[in-house]
Amino acid sequence: MVKPLNLPSIKPFTDSELVSFCFANPDLNVERDEQGQLFIQMAASTALMSANRSELMGEIGIWNRINKKGKVLSSGCGYFLPDTSMLTADIAWISFDRWNTITDKRSFLALAPDFIIELMAGTDNLDVLKAKMVKWIENGVKLAWLVCMEEKTTYVYQNGNLKCKVSFEEYLSGGTVLPGLDVRLSDFFEIDFNVSDNE
Repeated sequence: MVKPLNLPSIKPFTDSELVSFCFANPDLNVERDEQGQLFIQMAASTALMSANRSELMGEIGIWNRINKKGKVLSSGCGYFLPDTSMLTADIAWISFDRWNTITDKRSFLALAPDFIIELMAGTDNLDVLKAKMVKWIENGVKLAWLVCMEEKTTYVYQNGNLKCKVSFEEYLSGGTVLPGLDVRLSDFFEIDFNVSDNE
């Protein structure tokens, strides 16, 4: 569950101060909205959520290794977006055309990835995550997947809004952003509704 972090009598962090704060607290997942409000979540994950995330990242990684079109990034990286917010994603992909223009890769990135994936944990709020996906798209992400385990459904965002909903039994397409990528989550996801994902 994401909760706001209040810092009374302290000015909002600059970008560099926020990076330093995040690096000093690696067990926390920290984000910032466009008003400067910080939001914090424990970075710990259940075994099941971690396994599913790794399987999905592996699928994206295999496609990328074959096609050699960009870089796949894990959940540890933050992205400073045009609206001044800083968000993180479970999985992100950046094309080589944009990756090769980045001068400092030892910090968070001042750009929106081309493609992101968010996996909804059991304690997450679906409406909050849907709003986050819209923010990703509004800030330049070309394609975004919100994977909802409980519904066995992926919400696909593109061109400014929700494009469609795809069941785990159907194929997800990378479209023109990741051409040739077709993934069916039911082929490798493990779902146990008797276990709560308290991520």
